[in-house]
Amino acid sequence: MENQSLGVGSRIEHPHFGRGVVVDVASEFYIIWFKSQNASKSIAKDYEFRVVEKVEGDSGAGASVTLADIERALENILDQRLHDVQLVPMAGRWNNGTIILKPGDDSLQPKEVPIETFFHKIVMVRDRLRLIEQKINAHKVLSDEDKVDLQQYVTMIYGSLTTFNVLFKETIHQFRGSSGKD
Repeated sequence: MENQSLGVGSRIEHPHFGRGVVVDVASEFYIIWFKSQNASKSIAKDYEFRVVEKVEGDSGAGASVTLADIERALENILDQRLHDVQLVPMAGRWNNGTIILKPGDDSLQPKEVPIETFFHKIVMVRDRLRLIEQKINAHKVLSDEDKVDLQQYVTMIYGSLTTFNVLFKETIHQFRGSSGKD
């Protein structure tokens, strides 16, 4: 098998790990990222795997893309996506509405807040909770047990916020806590 001259970007099929992409080339092995493993593995150049798409190796120094380069690119893309503002429509019946916070003491002034302002803040809380979830799940040091434990707290927070679901036009944007229905 002619695996000696694969370049970065070559696609292979490994008998155990499935499809992968060569992300770096060393003298005696390839570093291949496998989607099924969500990780890269060092595979000897003489190992028997099937080449799906060959990219010619480059003998020029510094021409390869390292795993660190790919990780930085993915982090940049994810950071950009996580900070994108998603338009979340409010239910039409609340347009131009007001929330009135009335103290129990009649001598004190009530506070009026436009519902649009309140809704915007609720959406920001939801989006930041989602960001926390993603950071927990992607954390490199936390164990799976720690991630599950922290995720349960986030789910409970979502459950506490379900009262505000009435403000959302579309159910896909609403809060969902844990329930016995699943």
